[in-house]
Formats: sequence, C-alpha cells, structure tokens
Amino acid sequence: MLNIVLVGLNHKTSPIEIREQFFFSSSEKELLLSELKNDPKIVEAFILSTCNRTEIYASMIAPCDSEVLIEKIFQLKRISFSKDHLKKYFYSYSDRQAVEHILKVAAGLDSLVLGEKQILAQIKESFSLSTQKAMMSRCFNILANFVLQTGRKARRETQIDFGGVSVSGAAVAKAQNVLGTLDKKTVLILGSGKMSSLAVQNLKAKGAGRVYVMNRTLSKAEELAEISGAVAEPFWNIREILLKSDVCICSTGCPHYLIEKDLVEDLMVYRPGRQLVCIDISVPRNIAPGVGEINNVHLFTVDDLDKVVEGNIQKRLLCVTEVERIVENKVEEFYQSLNNTSKPQLVTV
Repeated sequence: MLNIVLVGLNHKTSPIEIREQFFFSSSEKELLLSELKNDPKIVEAFILSTCNRTEIYASMIAPCDSEVLIEKIFQLKRISFSKDHLKKYFYSYSDRQAVEHILKVAAGLDSLVLGEKQILAQIKESFSLSTQKAMMSRCFNILANFVLQTGRKARRETQIDFGGVSVSGAAVAKAQNVLGTLDKKTVLILGSGKMSSLAVQNLKAKGAGRVYVMNRTLSKAEELAEISGAVAEPFWNIREILLKSDVCICSTGCPHYLIEKDLVEDLMVYRPGRQLVCIDISVPRNIAPGVGEINNVHLFTVDDLDKVVEGNIQKRLLCVTEVERIVENKVEEFYQSLNNTSKPQLVTV
C-alpha cells in the first residue's frame, strides 16, 4: 500500500503575513506538480492553496520525511530552507491522519468560517489540475471520491453550513458591524471571482446602495455587474470611486498591493469625519497594512472574520460531533475501498 503524506500550514498555525508567503498561484501549482512528478518516490499528488491554507498531499512508494516536501515548497517560493522560524508554522500528517484531515477540510470543519461551502469547489479544482497533470492515479482517485462525498454528505445531513455564511458574508457582516448599517452605503468591490460575486449578493441583501466592481480585466467586472446589478468601472478610476465609497472589499488574485497607504491618506483629506471600512480577503494581501493606521480608516483581513457571525456559528458548532462521525465513517470506508478495489476510479465531480 502507498504511503500518504500531507504537509502544509493554515489559518490555525500561521497568521496571514506568513500564509501569503507560501500561497501558490495557478502557474506555481503547475510548476510544483511537475517537480513532484519528476520525483521517482512520488506516485500521486495534489495541491490545495487558498486564502486559509497551503497543503501538499502526496502518495509515495516508501515512507517519506515530510521535510522533503516542505523543502520543495520553500524552493519554489525562493525562500531559504534554513529559515527555521518559518518551518515552525508547518504541520505534517501521514496515512490515516492525512486522510482524516482532508475529509475534515472538505466537510468545513477546518475552515476559518465553520462549514463554509467554497472549500469544496477549491478542492475540486485541485483534483482537476492534478488529473490534467497526470498526478491522480488509483489511490487518489478513490480518495477524491470520498473527499467530495464527505463534503456533500456533511452539508446535506447536518446544519454545519446553517445560514449560508461564507468568508464573503462574514466580510459584509464585519462592515455592517463597524458602520452600524449598510443601508444606502456605497461599496467598492475589487475582484470579480466567486468571493466577489457572493459579496455583492450579501451587500444587496443588506440594503447597500451603489456597488461598484473593478477588475484588472474590465470585461470580467462587466460580466459580474450585469448579473448582479452592480456597476463596472475600469481600474484606473479607483481613486475616484474609492473617494466616495464607505466600504471597500478586496478579493483578487493579484500578487501585490492594489491600494497603498499614500493613496488612501490623500483621499481621506477630502472626506473629513467620514469612515472608510477596508476588508481585504485576498491572499496575498492587496491592501497595504499601513492603510489601517490612517484616521477614520478601519482595515481588516481574512483573519479578523472568524468570530463575526456568532449566531450562525453557534448553531453550526452543535453539528461538529455529528460531522466528525461522518468523517470517521468515511475514513474507514476509504481504506476498505482501497483494499478491495483493483481498478482505478475516476473522480466524481
């Protein structure tokens, strides 16, 4: 039987300033999968990299020192492996513990917002990329089916996702908590992906007024605006739109800051006494940390959102034991299936 190894770091073990150093873009995931494929000891692998975690899962023909996989992460990110102060943020699991961990992730038990649904889509994308790169074979194809089954079963049979709260929903709730109300407030959304789409929906439900959407590719902002009732603006208008905004929610894949301290400092001179709430749910961060030092500006990152929606979370917490039981049963079923199946299985998406 193959050895399953997991190495990674997440929001429980590391703050955002550490996680963003090890976040993998799509191209970086492809490069790392190629590197793993060239290692004769590694048979299969997939990579999960989100705003809350970066994890490598590998099945190997022999037991592996987990530091070998961690070193590959450091090499790709061009960070010296001798930096022990960074290594301490990583965890490693093998075999049953690794399987149990990915099933818990899929079920929403390991998310920043307990039970959130977006993680399932992110896991499916990871499986799809590994399949394209020929890094999903018998063991991980079987595992993939059980991972997705577990995530769906947990949400179908329990209330672990009660209230539908996501990271985007928590960001909107945070802005409402700070301002007291979002009624008729002007909001700027940076990014046009799933998180941004959910944010627009939540804002509309809270009675927000004008919602602007910006993206580096204007056509993508226009697509989101058309289906959501928002207003698409070209990125070069950011100064003008930010000047009249009460809230700015940022969720992009940009590798650098889009909003610098100097920009916001200049704008706040023209809006004395008016608050600006900036919520950056991007990893790496897209709003410079110094923005939060400006008078009347409130800056939050994804790490500030875990306790925002206490009411729904309390109800979700009551389901944790039941979901853990589902995970435990699925771990057993996975190993039974692994031992009994002689042919590869395709991922069920």
